[in-house]
Amino acid sequence: MSPPALLEASSLPAVLARRGLHYGWVVASVTFLTMLVTAGAVGAPGILIGPLQREFGWSASEISSAFAVRLVLFGLLGPFAAAFMNRFGVRRVAATALTLVAAGVIGSFAMTTLWQLFLLWGVVVGVGTGMTAMVLGATVATRWFSARRGLVIGLLTASTATGQLVFLPLLASLSEAFGWRAALGLVLGMLLLAAAAVLALMRDRPSDIGLAPYGAADPTPIPPPAQLSFAAMLASPLLALKEASGSRTFWVLFGTFFICGASTNGLVQTHFVSLCGDFGIVPVAAAGMLAVIGVFDFAGTVGSGWLSDRFDSRTLLFWYYGLRGLSLIYLPFTSFSFYELSIFAVFYGLDWVATVPPTVKLAADRFGERANLVFGWVFAGHQLGAAFAAWGGGFSRTAYESYLPAFFIAGILCLIAAISVVAIREPRHPALKPAAA
Repeated sequence: MSPPALLEASSLPAVLARRGLHYGWVVASVTFLTMLVTAGAVGAPGILIGPLQREFGWSASEISSAFAVRLVLFGLLGPFAAAFMNRFGVRRVAATALTLVAAGVIGSFAMTTLWQLFLLWGVVVGVGTGMTAMVLGATVATRWFSARRGLVIGLLTASTATGQLVFLPLLASLSEAFGWRAALGLVLGMLLLAAAAVLALMRDRPSDIGLAPYGAADPTPIPPPAQLSFAAMLASPLLALKEASGSRTFWVLFGTFFICGASTNGLVQTHFVSLCGDFGIVPVAAAGMLAVIGVFDFAGTVGSGWLSDRFDSRTLLFWYYGLRGLSLIYLPFTSFSFYELSIFAVFYGLDWVATVPPTVKLAADRFGERANLVFGWVFAGHQLGAAFAAWGGGFSRTAYESYLPAFFIAGILCLIAAISVVAIREPRHPALKPAAA
């Protein structure tokens, strides 16, 4: 059957086309939901530490170590996620990822020992979320959109960070009223809803249903099946890492993104609710502050994408990391009043993942056609930093009976990152240089 024949008059894409709507927006919406829900699953441990301590007697350090494993896997699988999607298709990979995360959540309802927490929330949930990561949004935006691609990438990127925060007030309310298993029940329901949407509506490429990408005149030809073996497919990200490791730019981006992860989802997302609890703030109110951070993050990330098209990415990163560092240093010196936490939530929220668009742009400028694989490794640095801070925050609480030293150190690291971006001086990738007149 020829591609145009796939677009049957009664099909949903054809019905939408008659109303002036491109099916790419449906795929983008399903992707948004998928990334939002998986991000919510990544953020759920923020409300679990206290309840797990009370029920099982595990220390904050032990619980944080298990959650750190999940962040490591979430990051390390990023470079390979694109290879999986190219070989097996976006729809299969996304559905498999959601199923794995759901399996981890279901298993945790009956867990009773610490090794089960490591297995379920460290390994199973870590692998499931890592199979999508940020690569899913980039792949969908690239395949389905020729016009407004930057807008789509910004929205999907924002969904990841926002999803980690916006769910927390509701999860905290359920956990406080009915127990932590009820909160995870909501996460499970959202995962199943997203999986159903993926299976029903997701398509790998617009050419599969006889469409051109949004904004393009002609359908993009389906590439021939890859001739690489499975082992060679897995080796391609490693080859990209080998090539990039000789570049100073790569190590600056890797190091600053390590600090980015340590100062966001590793520390604040994981430990902020527990930190507020030490100052007498109930989990629902603390999670509400995280939701405020998520709302301002959405605006900040989309705005950062707009700024990245108009200003030097190094300058933007200098200000982003610098202001984030100052906000984290400010927090330990507050009295944790509503007014002071609100100031922190606004300024910190605008900067939560505003670093992503300029970092992606720098990677594209410096590494050309291998930028997606190189950024996968840079993102791995982000998650390694997150894992370090997730463990470090728990260690600080156990050893010093306070999370505040970890927050202060994270602020100092952000200031170091702000200075480090000045070291990016390498020329653009040769393929991206303008032709000589």
